[in-house]
Parts: sequence; C-alpha cells; structure tokens
Amino acid sequence: MGLFFPMDGERYENDSRRRGFARYRQVLERDWKQLILIDLAALAVFLPAIFGISLAVMNRSVLVLILSGVLGGAIASLGIAAMYDFILRRLRDDLAWCMIAFKKSLRQNWRAGLLPGVLEGLYIAFLVFSGYIMYRSGSLTFLEVGIFALASLIFTMIFRIWWAQVVLFEQKHLIMLKNCVLFIIKNPKKILLSALAEVLWWTAGALLLPYSAFLVPFLGIWYILLAGIMIIYTPLDASFRVEEQIAEKNTPAPPENEGE
Repeated sequence: MGLFFPMDGERYENDSRRRGFARYRQVLERDWKQLILIDLAALAVFLPAIFGISLAVMNRSVLVLILSGVLGGAIASLGIAAMYDFILRRLRDDLAWCMIAFKKSLRQNWRAGLLPGVLEGLYIAFLVFSGYIMYRSGSLTFLEVGIFALASLIFTMIFRIWWAQVVLFEQKHLIMLKNCVLFIIKNPKKILLSALAEVLWWTAGALLLPYSAFLVPFLGIWYILLAGIMIIYTPLDASFRVEEQIAEKNTPAPPENEGE
C-alpha cells in the first residue's frame, strides 16, 4: 500500500501539518519506528493478563479468570496509558523520544489508569472466556455473536474516550464517564467508526489465529489504536481543547516587572 514509504514532495521534517489521509501518512512516516518500540514495551506488561486469561480458559476457572482480569488489567493499564499518551503527543506534534514518553506516562498516569484498566481487563477476560466456552460446546448462536459485537462496540467507544482523558487531564472518573457519554452523543458517527474499526481488526486477528500472531511484534496494538484515535482526533480536540490547553501550559509566563 506504500503507507510506510516517503510521501511525494518534501519529507515530513519540512512539512506543515497536513490534513485527512495525508496527515495519516505523515504521522506514519515520521513515527512508525518509535510506535513499534513503545508498542513492544507496552506488550510486555500485557503478558500477565494474557497468561492468566489463557490459564483460566484452559482450566475453565472463573476464579482465576476474575483474578486475571483484575490483576492483569491493572498491570496492563500501564501499557495502555503509555500508548494513548504517546500517540496523542505525536498527533499534537510533541516529538519527545518514545522511551522518555513511556517513562513519563508511567509516573503520571498509573494511578488514574487503574480503574479503567481493571474494568477493561475484566471485560476482555469474560468476553474471551464465554466466547471460547460457547464455541467449544457448539452453543454459540448468531444472536449471541451479535450481542458480543454490540457489547464490544459500546465498551470500545467508552474506553476510547476514557483513556484519552486519563492521559490528558486530572479529574474524577465519574466526570470522565459523563464526558464519554456526552462525546458519544455529540459525535456518534466518528466514535462509532473508530470503535468499529478496532472491533473488526481484533475479530479478524482472532479468526486468523495462529497466523495473525506473527504480526503482533510489528503491528501489535499501535496500528489500529493510531487509526482509531486519528478518526476522532478533530472532535476530541474540539471538545477538550487539547492543543489549546497544551499550548497554554507551554507558554512562558511574562516577567514580573513587565510594564513597570
């Protein structure tokens, strides 16, 4: 597709911010190497959740499943927050080195990311567990598949905006959830498209196992997360004044004796 090759004309270092699909290619060309590096670091903290959920599925143990969702989700929240933080930094042209951004995210976002991490860990754990059990028993119906798909869309839409707020602001989770609902109501098409792209991506990955597992070190979670965030970035910036607030924070204060 040529998405990882240089764009026609000037290279990204000399370009102003582009729009639409050109912006997508601009970010990919500039940042794909660092996105892979930070993705590998994020995937490392997902291993406890992956191991625990796999153990629960193999032993059909709900207790192990709950523990894996809670503990694994809490640990995985470090990687999820780091990925969101780095992608949003790059979309506002903050060119901090990926490992510096990763360490900064660990310090700043670990506490706020615990609750959404645990909830997302439990949701994914029960989704995988119930889907696998129903599939193996032959009782999985089209209605149940539809319910799983609808639940996945709703959860993905909520978590997309929730995680963005975790790495952008310091505020209570109830306020974040309220903002999630308001954002979805105000921007239903874009947030639905963003969630649908991710659900289809992971569904295709699950159906193509074990072959799709070979792509994990290269595409991991960063590629679909970048695409999903780029879909909603304009309304996200408009709703939360992301770049305006960052610019205000980075503007140096005037000297105290100015105007005297």
